[in-house]
Amino acid sequence: MAWVKLKPGATATSKELTDYCKGKIAYFKIPSYFKFTDTYPMTVTGKIQKFKIREISTKELGLEEAAAVKTA
Repeated sequence: MAWVKLKPGATATSKELTDYCKGKIAYFKIPSYFKFTDTYPMTVTGKIQKFKIREISTKELGLEEAAAVKTA
């Protein structure tokens, strides 16, 4: 899943983003899902909280069970 923050007044769809990525990056790196957002979860110092993005994405896609699997 890719989180996308559009510039004010800009519009885009998941299909447009997928089509844009084709030919520019490897096919297996093209995100299957896109989440359009206005804000990212931030720390007090202004950094994006990637672990929060991961948690939110896991819940939205219903992947809690897969995320709970312990690896090495």
